[in-house]
Amino acid sequence: MFSLRRTLAAAALSLATLLPATYASAADMAVKALKPVAEVPVFFVIDDRVSISWMPKGTDPGMYTVNPNGSVNGTTAKQVYSFTHFDAWAYGTNFFTISLFKSGHNDPASPCVAPGVTITGGLADCAGTSEIYGLFRSTFGFNEIFNTKAFTMGPLRNVSFEIGMDANTQNNFLAPAKRDVVAGLQFAFDLPYKGYVNVAPLMYWEYSNHNAFTQCGLFGAGVAGVTCNSDGNVSYRPTWAVEVNYYMDLGFLPPSMQYFSISGRAGWYGPKGDSNGLPALSGVGRFSTASKTELNSEPIRLTFDASKAFMGPKYSHFVDVWVAYRYWQNKFGLDHNAMAGVCTLAANGQSTNSCTESTVYGGVTVKF
Repeated sequence: MFSLRRTLAAAALSLATLLPATYASAADMAVKALKPVAEVPVFFVIDDRVSISWMPKGTDPGMYTVNPNGSVNGTTAKQVYSFTHFDAWAYGTNFFTISLFKSGHNDPASPCVAPGVTITGGLADCAGTSEIYGLFRSTFGFNEIFNTKAFTMGPLRNVSFEIGMDANTQNNFLAPAKRDVVAGLQFAFDLPYKGYVNVAPLMYWEYSNHNAFTQCGLFGAGVAGVTCNSDGNVSYRPTWAVEVNYYMDLGFLPPSMQYFSISGRAGWYGPKGDSNGLPALSGVGRFSTASKTELNSEPIRLTFDASKAFMGPKYSHFVDVWVAYRYWQNKFGLDHNAMAGVCTLAANGQSTNSCTESTVYGGVTVKF
């Protein structure tokens, strides 16, 4: 589409140079009578959406309640409010999303360090925490950059250079402040029924975060960089990542039912060093535990195009109603089989069920 528009524009300019000089005055009159030709827009696609969703069994590592019968409740309901932006231009695409996660009381805000308990050990019913998480990804297509079709073959549509960044902040006692960058390649493949699947092997570097529980002075003086972090800030080593996302209309359904589509995503992030930014040396790092490969995924989302169903094809995907399944293992790289007091109970090693998120959730998305 991009090359076609450039070709048409170039053809119009070349035709203008072929006008004979004897037609100059007539051409001037014709030009005055015509409106100026509209410039080709910088962005061929601009798509902005807002979503409201509800997640009945969200988790936050280390936030759990032990019931009287000994069972552990490591889940909490979360309200999610999101804004997403997508655009396509001559050389690639840009995607940005920012979300607010509002948790229930089983995931408390500071000064609670656990449900019903403050950092001093006192009892308090703290409000649920609020987290803001932002992510962007940009791609630069090799076909567009080099003006070629060499990177299109069979189902492969394009190969792109991809860069991006994530950032978050949360008002719990941990006070995370994640900052990471990614860079690598994206391989874009076509699927039937206007679908696609993108696969991106990346370098992932979480260069900055914060963990108040490892701050020097909280549990004694400590040795900065060995048994504690001087100001609670931590940095991890670069590692590998693979991100996959897909979308496909269910075009095989009867015409009267072609209001449904499926989509999904998955991200694998390799071990990034010690989970708390401390040396993983037995008996030295107070909270030292090696990080594990993290899987953050939404394997499937079923979307009903409500606006198309009730208002016609002209309004397709203006209002979507959807339901999805979310699975996040080793959340934030924490070993769900270790991390005593966080992912497991310190007393008996029982899982707190807070380092793996497994939940069905649903919501509404509106395009504007």
